[in-house]
Amino acid sequence: MDKPVFSEPWHAQLFAVTVHLSETGLFGWPEWTELFGRVLKEHGHEKSLDGGDDYFQAWLEALELMLENKNSAKASEIEQLVAAWRGAYLRTPHGEPVRL
Repeated sequence: MDKPVFSEPWHAQLFAVTVHLSETGLFGWPEWTELFGRVLKEHGHEKSLDGGDDYFQAWLEALELMLENKNSAKASEIEQLVAAWRGAYLRTPHGEPVRL
């Protein structure tokens, strides 16, 4: 059996959202790779990035920066959404889907 490409569902979802935003014209892939490369370099000085959570945390940080740079989302809006998801996660019984 082949090993899954993504180790966690949120990794795949984050990747898919990023590709979708690029395909819809919010940013070009070269622009994305340059920004993501900078974030990876910053994180790489602290720890090894192996495609796991550390890698995708850096990916998420880069996407948030891109959304801010493109005026598609303000930092305060992102923080509110993160807080809403965190609250929903903490209220959700184990094994149930998390919903806002």
